[in-house]
Amino acid sequence: MEDPRTEVIQAWYMDESDEDQRLPHHREPKEYVSFDRLNELGVLSWRLDADNYETDEELKKIRAERGYTYVDFCDLCPERMPNYEQKIKNFFEEHLHTDEEIRYCVDGSGYFDVRDENEKWIRVWVKKGGMIVLPAGMYHRFTLDSDNYIKAMRLFVGEPVWTPYNRPHDELPARKEYLDTFIKKEASNHAVNAAA
Repeated sequence: MEDPRTEVIQAWYMDESDEDQRLPHHREPKEYVSFDRLNELGVLSWRLDADNYETDEELKKIRAERGYTYVDFCDLCPERMPNYEQKIKNFFEEHLHTDEEIRYCVDGSGYFDVRDENEKWIRVWVKKGGMIVLPAGMYHRFTLDSDNYIKAMRLFVGEPVWTPYNRPHDELPARKEYLDTFIKKEASNHAVNAAA
């Protein structure tokens, strides 16, 4: 049975082109990335009922389990956001946060790009109903797709801190912890598999 998340979240390795960031940037041939692979890198994902987010029991359960007490909404589109082009440019600058980044797409769509253990970009396309969590310390960036619109719920544990640390910020404890938890483990798993 197909994973229901595939309707609202897809991921693939990106090409090296510097064409418009809002294009899909698939490699040729296309190279999709599984949810298991995203999990290995610390990226969590869910498919939720975006039409009923106020009353959705599954969202309430996730928030309770993960301690997400703060919620607000971010409407990104040229008509509603002052300095839209500059904001989109800033979001696309590679950065990390010292806390998780939690985004639930309740309308529209956008791309979250994350690095794998070999520094290759993986593009995660999140559409209405998709929710993802990027771990603290993971380098990433965001852009809209060619539809130029997303309405995202931002969740946070406690008081929100949205500070982006543009790369390089490898000295931050959150970065070291991310590398120890996910990347070093990944590298040793691949070495074991290669030797087998």
